[in-house]
Amino acid sequence: MDNKIIGEIKDRLASANKILVAAHVRPDGDAIGSVLGLGLALQEAGKSVEMVLADGVPSAFKFLEGSKLIKKEASGGHDTFITVDCADFKRTGKIFENFGQVDINIDHHKTNEKFGKINLIEADEVATAAILTNYIPIWGFKITKPVAAALLTGIITDTLGFRTSNTTPEALRQAATLMEAGVNLPEIYMQSLVRKTYPAAKYWGAGLSSLETKDGIVWGTLTLADRKTAGYGGNDDADLINMISAIDNHKVGMVFVEQANNHVKISWRALDSNVDVSPVAKHFNGGGHAAAAGADIEGNLIDIQKEVLKKTKELLNL
Repeated sequence: MDNKIIGEIKDRLASANKILVAAHVRPDGDAIGSVLGLGLALQEAGKSVEMVLADGVPSAFKFLEGSKLIKKEASGGHDTFITVDCADFKRTGKIFENFGQVDINIDHHKTNEKFGKINLIEADEVATAAILTNYIPIWGFKITKPVAAALLTGIITDTLGFRTSNTTPEALRQAATLMEAGVNLPEIYMQSLVRKTYPAAKYWGAGLSSLETKDGIVWGTLTLADRKTAGYGGNDDADLINMISAIDNHKVGMVFVEQANNHVKISWRALDSNVDVSPVAKHFNGGGHAAAAGADIEGNLIDIQKEVLKKTKELLNL
C-alpha cells in the first residue's frame, strides 16, 4: 500500500462533484465489476456519477444490480475522470479521445503505462475489483450489497473462479468480506462463469471445432462467419478462452477472434505457472499480466495468426 497515493485519491474523491468512471473496450467481468462497484459506491455517497463502457454491458453481466446505469457514451462536463482496469488509455475506446488526461488510474496490470495524474497500480492483486474492495472503505465509502456483488464478480471472473495461479489467501479473504455484505457467491459464479446463452454455446462449438496445437500452444479461432451462424451478438469470444485454459499438457492457450473492422482480437492464457504471457501481448501493443493478456491487431486473420503464433513461441521460448 502506498499511503501517499491512497490519501491523494481519498482527497480527490472527497472534493469531486461530477465523476466519470470508465474501463476498457470489450469489457470483461473485472472491468464491469470495477466500474459498477466504484460508481455505485460513489453514488451512494451522493456524488453525481457517470459510468461508461464504450461497448456497453454484455448480456452475461446484466444480472448485476445497477448495470442498466452504465452508458456507451459520456456526456462530458465532469470534474474527475477515473479509469479502472485499463493498462493504457487507448483501451478505453475512441469515445474518450478528447476527454483530456485521466485524473485517477486504478489497475492491476503489470504493463500499466501510468497515464493518470494519480496512478494506483497493484500488480500483485488478482483483479482491479480486489484493489477497490480494499480501498473503497478507506476512502470513506460503503460497500453495499450491489457494490459487493459487482466487486465479487470482478474477482471471480479474473481468477476464473479462484483457479488462476495468482490466486492468493488475500483474494479468498476479499471474497469472504464481500459475501458478508449479503452477496451469494455461488449464484455470481454460475451467472458470470458457467451459464451461457444458446448462441454463445453454438459459438463455442465453432471455436472448439477449430482447435489446433503445436509447440506447447493450443489455440482456437472464431471468424465473423462463425459469429453470424451462431447468432452471437457480441464481438468477443464468449469466454471460450476459459475453456481452452482447462486443456491439459500445454503451456499457453490462445483465442483469435476476427473483428468486423479488419482487426483481430487475441487472448493469451498461461497454462503453466512458470509462463508469463504479458511480454508477448506488450509486443503487439496489448497488455495484461502474467496469467492472462490480450491485444487487438489490425490486419488479416490468417496473416496475423501466423505472425502472432511465431512470436509467441519465440518470446516465451516454447
